Amino acid sequence: MNFKKSFFGAGVFVVLAATAMAEGVKDDWNDFLHYTAIGSFDLAQGYAQKLIASEPNAVELLALSEENPDGYNILLKMNAESEQLKEVSGKILEIIEKGRFIRRTNPKIIVEEIHRLSTTIRGRIAAEERLGNAGEYAIPYMLSALADESRKNEFASITEALPKIGRNAIRPLTAAMQTDNVAVKAEIIRALGKIGYFEPLPYLKLVVEKESSNELKKLAESAIAEMDSNALKIPAAELFFLLAERYYNRNESVALNEEYRFANLWFRDPNTAELRPEKVDKKYFYELMAMRCCEWALKADPATGKAIGLWLASFYRAESYGIAMPAYFGPDHADAKTYATTAGPEYLHQALDRALKDKDPNVALGVVEALAVNAGTKSLLYQLGTEQPLAQALTFDDRKVRYSAAIAIAQALPTSGFVGSEKIVENLSEAILEKDAKQLGQELAAQYALRAIKVMEKLALTRNPIVNLSKAQDALIQVTASGRAEMQTLAAEVLARLESPQAQRAIAQMALSDKNSEAVRIAAFGSLAISAKQNANLLLTEQIDAIYALVSSTGTGPRLRAAAAGAFGALNLPSEKVKALILDQAKT
Repeated sequence: MNFKKSFFGAGVFVVLAATAMAEGVKDDWNDFLHYTAIGSFDLAQGYAQKLIASEPNAVELLALSEENPDGYNILLKMNAESEQLKEVSGKILEIIEKGRFIRRTNPKIIVEEIHRLSTTIRGRIAAEERLGNAGEYAIPYMLSALADESRKNEFASITEALPKIGRNAIRPLTAAMQTDNVAVKAEIIRALGKIGYFEPLPYLKLVVEKESSNELKKLAESAIAEMDSNALKIPAAELFFLLAERYYNRNESVALNEEYRFANLWFRDPNTAELRPEKVDKKYFYELMAMRCCEWALKADPATGKAIGLWLASFYRAESYGIAMPAYFGPDHADAKTYATTAGPEYLHQALDRALKDKDPNVALGVVEALAVNAGTKSLLYQLGTEQPLAQALTFDDRKVRYSAAIAIAQALPTSGFVGSEKIVENLSEAILEKDAKQLGQELAAQYALRAIKVMEKLALTRNPIVNLSKAQDALIQVTASGRAEMQTLAAEVLARLESPQAQRAIAQMALSDKNSEAVRIAAFGSLAISAKQNANLLLTEQIDAIYALVSSTGTGPRLRAAAAGAFGALNLPSEKVKALILDQAKT
């Protein structure tokens, strides 16, 4: 066999097969767009499925989408609006996104383009454009080249190109400022000064405040002056806090490029000096960056307490997306509530105040629940300026936040009134009636109801002077007839402490009802005895007669009979009632 001839034939076959496959991808792509455009969605869906099943080269599909921007816009529209084509459009967009990522991040291409910076003028211009397309991914390779003593002849062309990467270079460059290489750090500072924007300012001001090298301090001052000379008067910690707020509020100045469904946080490994990206979900990128900026604020000045409040709010909001925390948190990283309960009320109220103003129920609820764990009355009603955030939470739009705030304040047993304190009992009453159970979910509504009734019992037992439980009487009476044993029993315990005929009669009705279990009836008679001792007899004659009938009947179970007898005695009825009971059993 002629090896060369056979090899050549096989090579031709591979090339032809690859070409045919590429043509097939192009045809399927065009057919999908054509039938989508004319509204034949069934056919369009078929071609989309065929395209996906062929596992097309992601970079080639990206190129097809770039050749036909109108077609790409159709794809985006179908993914956003078409129920039938949403799924297949999403899968095609994922392939295109993968292609864009591969092309932008190819290390071989980036390294080649960095070398091309030092060739001809035309080569440098083309290389700058391609490195600009690579964006943040070009930075580690460019800084590595600057740190390489053997590439000194390329230094000038790389430093000239570095700021031309633009805003996408800021995050990796600021992370790289932790380098010990003075020469590289100097070029990072110069580049950040030329790029501009607010984001580099706190990092540069930190250099001014903490750096030991006078040369670097002067460079940083010069870079700040080039961007915003007023920033020279502001401490680095404050600038970091302001940057954290921009991330938390998703300010336009820190907005992400919308190409990808993920974003990068950049880290410099202190052991290897390697600058690396950590992919995170876009949904909580801004919150994670806000947390990092708060951490930097505290490093710059540990007395920046407001950064703690913002850090907690950011963490709670990050958790609210229901996504696992990123890998860099580590397996043993505590959750937001652990940090919140440790932080103390001052910082929790800062976070709560922010959440209330932002109308953010997730952060507000998390903070209120943390306050409920270990805060006393004074801590709960902490004044932030002229406002009391937890008191304001009692009127928040979200029912869960209102309930949690009411429970938190009530269980701390308030000793003095405040503006809005009447809302405590209003919310507790709503909670025990499980209003909006459909919205909350049956399980969560039941949990809130039980928590609320337990805190009501605590208020009743301690005769709290601030929370007027008589305003919850109607709700409590409804609960005694609800059929839920634990709720009924606790409601009766609370009603027993109210000086009200309706309260005492509701307890008696609960005790007398044979629809209730024996255990519930026995507990109700116990509550009736307490009510009678504290408030005397307030029952109707027919209720007294019914209790008498139970006590006098030999058919009544011994435990129930004993409980009824105890309540009957506590009523301290006139002598003729007791006389009848004695004579009825007489044998003479």
